[in-house]
Amino acid sequence: MTTALAAEQEKAEGTGPFRFFARDFTASIVVFLVAMPLCMGIAIASGVPPEKGLVTGIIGGIVVGLLAGSPLQVSGPAAGLAVIVFEFVRDNGLSALGPVLVLAGAIQVVAGVARLGGAFRAISPAVVHGMLAGIGALIVIGQFHILFDEKPLSSGPENLAMMPARILGLTPFDLRSTELALMLGLLTIGTMLLWEKVKPAKLGLLPGALLGVMAATLVAAGFGLDVARITVPESIAAAFALPEAGAFSVLGNSSLILSAVAIAFIASAETLLSAAAVDRMHDGVRTDYNKELRAQGVGNLLCGVFNALPMTGVIVRSSANVQAGAMTRLSAVLHGVWILGFVALLPWLLREVPMAALGGVLVVTGWKLVSIKHVRHLFRVHGFLPALIWTATFVLVVTTDLLTGVLVGLALSVVEVLPHVRNLRFRVGEKSVGEAVGLELEGAATFLGLTRLTNALEQLPPSKAVHVNMDRVHMIDHTTAEMLNEWVVRRRLRGDVVKVTGPDAVIRTLAPAT
Repeated sequence: MTTALAAEQEKAEGTGPFRFFARDFTASIVVFLVAMPLCMGIAIASGVPPEKGLVTGIIGGIVVGLLAGSPLQVSGPAAGLAVIVFEFVRDNGLSALGPVLVLAGAIQVVAGVARLGGAFRAISPAVVHGMLAGIGALIVIGQFHILFDEKPLSSGPENLAMMPARILGLTPFDLRSTELALMLGLLTIGTMLLWEKVKPAKLGLLPGALLGVMAATLVAAGFGLDVARITVPESIAAAFALPEAGAFSVLGNSSLILSAVAIAFIASAETLLSAAAVDRMHDGVRTDYNKELRAQGVGNLLCGVFNALPMTGVIVRSSANVQAGAMTRLSAVLHGVWILGFVALLPWLLREVPMAALGGVLVVTGWKLVSIKHVRHLFRVHGFLPALIWTATFVLVVTTDLLTGVLVGLALSVVEVLPHVRNLRFRVGEKSVGEAVGLELEGAATFLGLTRLTNALEQLPPSKAVHVNMDRVHMIDHTTAEMLNEWVVRRRLRGDVVKVTGPDAVIRTLAPAT
């Protein structure tokens, strides 16, 4: 462990090992403070005990942190999988989750070995953001009931229909546990929102979720309020529960195999898109997508062995890691160590946290996933169809289930290229022009050729002027346009000159970059 970390520290700066230990150490504390309430809150949103989320956070930090292909990305339980896990546990029981995660992890490992990491980047951003928005909406309307010390119902529409009854059932002048829990949940939400508005620059890295949970916990403990609190085992060893004898026999059920494939697919897509976003935040070591996919597979396999939650790379924790000054994977590893130490030494403190406080954290987290700004961008820049893909995915995730929404979204993504089905050939060529590097694209720039294009872009030498010649491109879909736009913006932020030429209809989709 020490040798691997030291080698990466040296690679990051070309100097002696652990030169940046202080920065990584500080960043790990920040990520730990961000991760603790989210690990427990996402577990509750997933319909499993809070310690299952903490186990996933520990494995994501220590194991995946050491193996990751994206050194500054932080892995753990993600809101993006909470809905599918909740539905799975509701229908099949918690005991079936472990074997399914083992299979999902194995699928990810095989996909990484087969070098399919880049293929996940070809998934339509309209589908991904529509899926995340749908998940965010389901989290909000599900956790709304946790604010009242009640359990969420079995589906999004049922939770939505029950919301008015919860409000009308309140008795403002007779403070029962329901009203007290709601007050604590609202205190958590209010603290988080207020902190985002007024936090001083010097304390900008202190997470609002932690402050919200602390405020609610102190009020509940100080006034001895009779509200539901989280439960964690006396010993952390009890949280690392191995599967029961014969547990893997459930994999003979084809529907559970389909669930494993769905978890592997969604977790991989979310992880690799998060890794791409993390790469845009720093100028250090770039992501090895296949290595990251293998590491996530190992992590989810271990989560399955211990019957914990599935994991992904998480953008909230990862962005906090980068902003806190992390330089290497040591920060992610240490954050896992801090979670392990906290749960092992201070479990009594966790038992003081009101359930409604974690519900409040998840309401804010879910709300942030519902980004109307993104669908407006799709409509303005790319037209009606990408916005329709986002909307269809969002509506179906909320009203039916996650898998149906994603599959319909992917099917609609294919519709975008159908008018050009007879001429989908795509060629990428490189040509040096003096000191500049020329990249010549020809044909139909669609998601079908995106892996080839991203590989070519990432192999271009740094600190050189680049000319992307698209004069012979007759169509570009929104997936390719969004990726190319992000690459151009990122390259220019590093100080490189990037020129993009081509037909007006193509260049218009790259308007933010050109």
